[in-house]
Amino acid sequence: MSNDNDEKSGIVKIADEVIAICAVNATLRTPGVAEFSPVFSDNFSKSFFGKDPLYKGLKISQHDDGITVDIYIVVDYGVKIPAVAWDIQENVKNEIEEMTDALVKAVNIHVQGVRMKGEGGSADEQV
Repeated sequence: MSNDNDEKSGIVKIADEVIAICAVNATLRTPGVAEFSPVFSDNFSKSFFGKDPLYKGLKISQHDDGITVDIYIVVDYGVKIPAVAWDIQENVKNEIEEMTDALVKAVNIHVQGVRMKGEGGSADEQV
């Protein structure tokens, strides 16, 4: 017997966690990215639900017309922010589309700060 739900299916929804892993990997491989920056919803999730969100600094939205990813980052001092943002957008879009076959509608980059480098070359201050 056939189930009506099986016949109506055709849209595959990919778990946000899978998309997030792709986005995190692609972002952190991009030169100039110091780290992810927590967003308000991360703090809200922790205080309201009592647990840390799976991926800080990342927001995934899936719609019928594609996936939107918002990425909140801190960049290294001295990098060209528009170039880093462009590279992240390209890397994240390519990674998600290759791994999931899902259409990426937008990758929005939100630069939350700049990490300054100390004399020893280690990043020790955030502006």
